[in-house]
Amino acid sequence: MKQLTYLIALLCLCLPQMLNAASVSAMDSNTISNMNKTPANHLAGQASPYLLQHVHNPVAWYAWGEEAFAKAKREDKPILLSIGYSTCHWCHVMENESFSDAEVGRVLNANVVAIKVDREERPDIDQVYMQAAQMMGVHGGWPLNILMTPDKQPFFAATYLPKHSRFERVGLIELVQQVGKMWQNDRQKLLLPANQLATAMAAKNGAENKLQINIPADFAERVFTQLHRDFDTQHGGFGDAPKFPSPHKLLFLLRYWHQTGEKDALEMVEKTLTAMRAGGIFDQLGYGFHRYSTDGEWLLPHFEKMLYDQAMLLIAYAETHQATGKAEYATATHNIADYVLRMMQAPQGGFYSAEDADSEGEEGRFYMWRLNELQAILGAEDGAFAAKVFGVTAAGNIRDEASGKQTGANVLHVAQAPLSEQDKSRLEHIRQRLFAAREKRVHPFRDDKILSDWNGLMIAALAIAARVLDAPVYAQSAEKAAAFVLNTLHDKQGRLLHRYRGGKTGVAAHLDDYAFLVWGLIELYETDLNATHLAAAVKLNAAMLQHFSAPSGGLYFTADDSEALPARPLDAYDGALPSGNSVSMMNLLRLARMTGDTALEKQAANIIGAFAADLARAPLAFIWLTAAHMRAMSPGFEIVLAGDAQSKEAAQMLKALRGRFLPDHVLLWANDAINQIAPYTKGQTAMNGKVTAYVCENFQCNLPVTSSEEMLKLLDRNSAH
Repeated sequence: MKQLTYLIALLCLCLPQMLNAASVSAMDSNTISNMNKTPANHLAGQASPYLLQHVHNPVAWYAWGEEAFAKAKREDKPILLSIGYSTCHWCHVMENESFSDAEVGRVLNANVVAIKVDREERPDIDQVYMQAAQMMGVHGGWPLNILMTPDKQPFFAATYLPKHSRFERVGLIELVQQVGKMWQNDRQKLLLPANQLATAMAAKNGAENKLQINIPADFAERVFTQLHRDFDTQHGGFGDAPKFPSPHKLLFLLRYWHQTGEKDALEMVEKTLTAMRAGGIFDQLGYGFHRYSTDGEWLLPHFEKMLYDQAMLLIAYAETHQATGKAEYATATHNIADYVLRMMQAPQGGFYSAEDADSEGEEGRFYMWRLNELQAILGAEDGAFAAKVFGVTAAGNIRDEASGKQTGANVLHVAQAPLSEQDKSRLEHIRQRLFAAREKRVHPFRDDKILSDWNGLMIAALAIAARVLDAPVYAQSAEKAAAFVLNTLHDKQGRLLHRYRGGKTGVAAHLDDYAFLVWGLIELYETDLNATHLAAAVKLNAAMLQHFSAPSGGLYFTADDSEALPARPLDAYDGALPSGNSVSMMNLLRLARMTGDTALEKQAANIIGAFAADLARAPLAFIWLTAAHMRAMSPGFEIVLAGDAQSKEAAQMLKALRGRFLPDHVLLWANDAINQIAPYTKGQTAMNGKVTAYVCENFQCNLPVTSSEEMLKLLDRNSAH
């Protein structure tokens, strides 16, 4: 792939002669101060909040679609594809600096056809071109800017581009002007990387290249060893700054601890969760987690709040409470859930996508405090107490990025936790007062689109939290969201759709939509025992296998009848979230045990077989696939309860089950509806009128029991700790 760097080098060599004239252009300061002065471009009428943020740019943006590609072919122009999302800080920076600028608009409109894509609305497009960028040596991130041919073949990639070149970063204007000249005068040289890249991408995603090999028996131990090596023993988390929560790593460690009894695995989870809850990455007043920490101490966050982070961390805190019984993790679980239900759930039931990092043009402005603000609101005594607890000083704990000087602004974090119950009560009263004062500020923008995949995650998270904490309100919210997605987000043929906003549904669903929603419905069934949720999970899973299966045994990211792109992604590596393939493998293992359909377990084996070679090369990139493999290798339990589900005995039996961390079990309540989904339950009935538990382990069934104590003895026999 050496030639893939050719274009970048070529463009950089051509740029210096252009810089002097460009840098003194009279148009540098001529940006649009009032967007409404610029007529709407071709993004008008789009549903995506991100696209609508650019609707009044002087750039003649198009949405992804045939109109834009036809224009590029008709006018013989390359395409600038710009991908981002509505709460992306550097996307805002580039929009304000360049895309709102009249000069940039003229240069882009003259030389390229410009297309805007919301990565959250079209993750298929994002995944294809992010892969292309990484294969060209560009570090992944957003905004992602791609130059490509009218037939969608990429030949240049970059993330943030300043308006004009500075230091070693090419400027947008100079780049587009030079590409425009080369497109007209030296196109063959310009497009040298395109064909090579297309071949490489096809090879990378080719199903025939996924080798079927066996997974070593000690593979989970190898992954744990690498995580242990990367663990920050002082502050928790993994690696250096910037530091991401990576909750799927914590969920893997919980399962590894459960199976092996390895105490360090649990200690790593607890250290990380405790440090994050005390850090600035957690909103100490309004709750919920910010995207990541820019430092290694969880203090200064990147302030956007994503629905998927709340979901995965909700699961991590709930399961850690279940595993340890410690109240602090239950409190954190409630905190996250309270934020989500207050700020992220739509009246219709679905969950919004994100809250921005910026407000009033400044990142984190909504969340930061100065010492005199605390004193003005709380008075001298409570102000001093709050400053001590939350680490607020007159100098501030935030430094200017350029000068390194303290700014006087503070991110609240738990610098000194109150010890007495009286102090805790006092702090809660202070929190409420500060929260009320902060509510008067200008709030960050909220992206109110509703996505099937992220809603599936939140349904799973709330269902887990509901049964772990015995909090029916969380289950009710999950049920409402599930009803909304199942009843609204589908096309005329009944196929799942990806996005809803403002009464409009659209975008064919991707693998993650099916996988995450199936996960959510399985968890919801195990919480409310409503068979319609399990039936919906089985149906969606079957549709997923029908339309996404690859010859290798893995699952493509796009369906067999989806729009053709330069590549059809076939990956299982985890990013901010577990991959669709790894979640599907976990779902298949659970559904196989719940329904008795062993073909599903074979399909799960095919998935990990398809990516086994990738796992061997980069174990830490496939954490959740490893967790699924670990589950497959576990004896596991199938627990079927029978009898009066509304009885006191039923409540006691469920409470006993839900008080234990049992990540490898499945639960069914036998009744007529479940008998249709899982025929093997037909003979499992109540004994002598009592609620009865049928416990099977490692494909062997024990005699039925009628007390919680007897049931727990069966479950505890092979416990590792």
